[in-house]
Formats: sequence, C-alpha cells, structure tokens
Amino acid sequence: MSTQSTAPKPSLQGVRIKARKGAVKAHAKHEPTVFRDQLYKHLETVPEGDFDSFTTKLIQAGSTLEFLKYADPLFEIILVGGLLQPGGSYIDDGAPISPFTIFNAKDSADVEEIKKYIEVLNKLIRRYKYLQKPLETTALPGILQYIHRWSAAQKDKLAMATGLLMAQGLASASVLQSLTKEHLIKNDVSINVLTLIFRAYLVDQSMDHLSGSLKKGGIRDLLAFFPGNKQEPKQLEEHFRKANLPQIAEWYAKKQYALVKETIVREVQNLVEHEEPPEQIVSAVKAQQENSPIPDPELIACLWQGLISSVDWSARPDQIEGLALREVGKFAPILEPFCTGPKTEVALINVVQVYCYEDTRIIKAFPQILKVLYNKDCISDQAIIYWYQKGSKPQGRQHFLKSTEVLVKFLQEQESESEEE
Repeated sequence: MSTQSTAPKPSLQGVRIKARKGAVKAHAKHEPTVFRDQLYKHLETVPEGDFDSFTTKLIQAGSTLEFLKYADPLFEIILVGGLLQPGGSYIDDGAPISPFTIFNAKDSADVEEIKKYIEVLNKLIRRYKYLQKPLETTALPGILQYIHRWSAAQKDKLAMATGLLMAQGLASASVLQSLTKEHLIKNDVSINVLTLIFRAYLVDQSMDHLSGSLKKGGIRDLLAFFPGNKQEPKQLEEHFRKANLPQIAEWYAKKQYALVKETIVREVQNLVEHEEPPEQIVSAVKAQQENSPIPDPELIACLWQGLISSVDWSARPDQIEGLALREVGKFAPILEPFCTGPKTEVALINVVQVYCYEDTRIIKAFPQILKVLYNKDCISDQAIIYWYQKGSKPQGRQHFLKSTEVLVKFLQEQESESEEE
C-alpha cells in the first residue's frame, strides 16, 4: 500500500505551460503603439486634404493590420489624432499627431468641412462592417467622456463629427450617455457639446429623424444634460431658441405637453377607480392645470378619456347602452366645472362623437348621452345646435347628424318658444 502512495501522480504541467505561453503571446501582440506607428506609415505619404487617397490608404491598411483587435486605437487616431491613456490625455511617448484626424480640420470648422472626414470613416466602415460596433459601444463613448480635456476648437470638431456620425447611422444616440457624467454637466460642457451635435445632425436630417434616433438610443430626457440648477423645461426651451434651434425647443414642448395629457388621463382614471368623490377629482385636475396648463378643449378630452377608461364594460351586450348612460350621469359633476363656455362644450360633444364612432357598442346611445349631458348642465342647447350645424367631426358625421335630428329640432323649438315669451 505504502509504495503505491509514493508513486508520482499524472501531471498536466506541460499543457499548462503551453496555455501560459499562448496568453503571453496574445498579450504581447496587443501593442497599440506598434499598430499606430504602422498605420502612420500608410498615411504619411498622402498630401493633406486628399480625402480619396486617405480612404484608399486606410482600406489598404485594413488588409494587413488587425483593425478589429485595434478598433479603439484606430478610432482614437482618426478622431483625436493619437492614442489616449486612461483619463483621456495622449500617451506621452513623443509620437506626432496622426496625418489623418478630424483635429486637422480648420479651427473655425464648419459642418461641411467635417463631413469630408466623416465620409472617409463612412467608406471605411462600409468596407469593414465589424468596425461599427466598437465605434458606437466603446471608442466614441470613451472619447466623449473626456471631451472637457480638449480645446474649444477641438471640442467643436468632435461634437460636429459625433452629430454627423449619428445622422449617417454610423453611431447610435446611446453614445450621448457619456455626456451625462457629473464632471461634464456642471460646467455646461455637456449641453454646449450636445447643442453642436444636434446642429450638425439637423444639417442633413429632420427633427423627426433626430427624435426617433434619441428614442432608439435610450435618451429619454434632455434635461439630464443640464446642470441641476437649470433642469427646467423653460430653461431648456430658452437655451435651444437662443442657440437658433427652435425646432428642438418646439419638439420638447410638444413632448412635455403629451406627458401632461397622459398624466391627467391616468390620474382621473385612478381617482374614479378608487371611488374618490367628484369634488376631490375636480380639485386634483385644477391643481394639475395650475402647474402645467393645457387649453380647455384638450383638458375636456383628457377628462373624458380618463373617466371613460375607468368603466368596466363587461356587462351583457343588451345592457351596454344603459350602463353607458348611467356612467355618463355619474361623470357629469366632474365634467361640469370644466365646461366653461361654447368652445369647451362643443369640444366635449366632439370627443363623445369620436368615442361613440370608435366603440360601436354604444354608437346608438349617442343622442341619449347628449341628453344626459344637457340635463346635467355640461352642455347647452346652443352648443348642441352649433355642433349640429357646423361643428361636428368627420368621423361618422352623417350617422350622428341623422340620429340627433329629433333632439336638435326639439331644442330649436324650445329656443324659439322662449324667444316669443
């Protein structure tokens, strides 16, 4: 027994050494400075401003140099003219600035000039498609988070280049997340860079295109790029109007407006479902109106939507119309305080018209719903007559006008009787 225990155990040492050698070799091969020097050799023979030759040389270099492995160094060289160390400053080994870099553009750079550089990048990425992912996931976000280190002119060039890369679909708007870092926000660096990015983007693309791009890139609120003391929608709108980008101010205001409307609908639905008394719902909506006012006709539409969304429609088909009339009767005390004049009253009739048109289960109940709203002082006879004569919506117009003929006749007769009296 004892002799067996002293026998040497089988060893895997040889295999281990091999793996270690492989790792060393792989590590040794990752030499960004060697890659840079080899890339420079390709580029330094090209005369300044010969963008076609730079494109050709870069594409040729890709066939011998490992672009995928050195994607980040490649983009650092092209975008900022040299290799960066952690913290964003250049590697200090005495290397000159790259023969081809966006930083070589004139200091008072304009978008048209930066475009020539981006066109080279575009052709390069089209040729080596695998370069797009590292550009938008690591290289560009890495460079943008140190944008405060560059001179004003360099910042401008980098911002314009980023806007063009995004507009051409070479980088997603997610790269902008890097600009929400605290050290960039506090000195207005973020918002000033973002403004230039947007300006360059909008040279070629529409505001709708930019809006879609921001949404896709997960950029939810532009206020995140403003310092804490300026994170107000008013400040944002003012900033972009001053920067001569009114389309961004208008788009943002519209977006806020849509959010306010959504909030009212949700809040009303919630309060009704929790069976809060009408006066409490009215005061909650009035408070919301004071904070973020929206025009009365739109407010009425939001109120109706919130109220009607709270209805449980699971009744038998033959009971649906009766249920609708009961519910509208219950809603009237909430609607009435906001029916402040002919404009809002006609708006309410139209909201009900479109709702009945879209939910055919209650399309026949339309005249009765109007009657309930009339009896509960939400809408006046003049509003109904005006709606009938020239204020109705096109959705199902003929049907609704025909179905309210009797009611309108009755109201007109009453009106002429009271005039005679």
